[in-house]
Amino acid sequence: MDERVIKWGILGTGGIASAFARDLNFAKNTEKAAVGSRTKESAAKFAEEHDVSRAYGSYEELVQDPDVDAIYIATPHPFHKENVLACLRAGKAVLCEKPFTINSGELEEIIQFARDQKLFLMEAMWTKFLPPIVKVKEWIDNGEIGEVLLVKAEFGFRASWDPDGRLFNPALGGGALLDVGIYPVTFASMIFGTNPEKILSTAHIGETGVDEQFSIIMSYPSGKTAALNGSFRVGLTDEAYIHGTEGSIRIPAFFRATSATLFKEGVEAETFYDDRKSAGYALEIEEVGRCLSQGLLESPVVPLDESLKIMRLMDEIRGQWGLKYPFE
Repeated sequence: MDERVIKWGILGTGGIASAFARDLNFAKNTEKAAVGSRTKESAAKFAEEHDVSRAYGSYEELVQDPDVDAIYIATPHPFHKENVLACLRAGKAVLCEKPFTINSGELEEIIQFARDQKLFLMEAMWTKFLPPIVKVKEWIDNGEIGEVLLVKAEFGFRASWDPDGRLFNPALGGGALLDVGIYPVTFASMIFGTNPEKILSTAHIGETGVDEQFSIIMSYPSGKTAALNGSFRVGLTDEAYIHGTEGSIRIPAFFRATSATLFKEGVEAETFYDDRKSAGYALEIEEVGRCLSQGLLESPVVPLDESLKIMRLMDEIRGQWGLKYPFE
């Protein structure tokens, strides 16, 4: 089936929106139709920088554009629920940046609305589409490292102290788990599934009341374990390791992976390299296009029920820390 050209709208004009717009240049069957911001000036500047056809000074104008097929939501996660619902009410397909929402209650609401309206909805978990991650799944499925028993993944960076900034401010859904933790939690779920038998976790809650650093251990049947870390107060390696009974896999910077290495005893290590020119968002963009061309309402690679289960895991983890946002 030939894929139709998807006319994209971009809701938000921050850094991730710019990265997405740049990657639209590498995605097949796409058109940068419109951008919406809270001010006309911001939208106009973004449109000029990224060659977007139309610029709107409000999100409502964007979602009401009849020429837009799909909208990418690039706002901070406390606003995802209202932004997604506005797009869906206007009949648009939606690709929403991660984390999908603040909590599973919000996500249940938007998933149900999308399903009731028979509209496409997907979490922008771009990592799953990266060629090295696809290769890793192939190695595991082919039994290259035997039975997988241990997954380790971490993502962290040193952020400048800013109590009013998005990362540190509880009113903006701040904290390491939602910002960077979504990656290692999703990665572990990709390998072991979304139903751990037990979760043990700890976090450093900073003076603003959000988690600045965390460690999580999730245990699964047959002795399988995931050890995960995240932080925005210290820089971490951002690596992931998958250990099996017959070998292991290392993925540097796993969330934006450009390579992965397979290690097996007595065999020379095999490294898969990805020489893509795009950042990698183009792959999830093309997935949306494929799904819409085939009449699908969700992606088989990032299904809605899986996103919901992962959000419930994150709720449970935050619950162990007693961390609740003021608007919840």
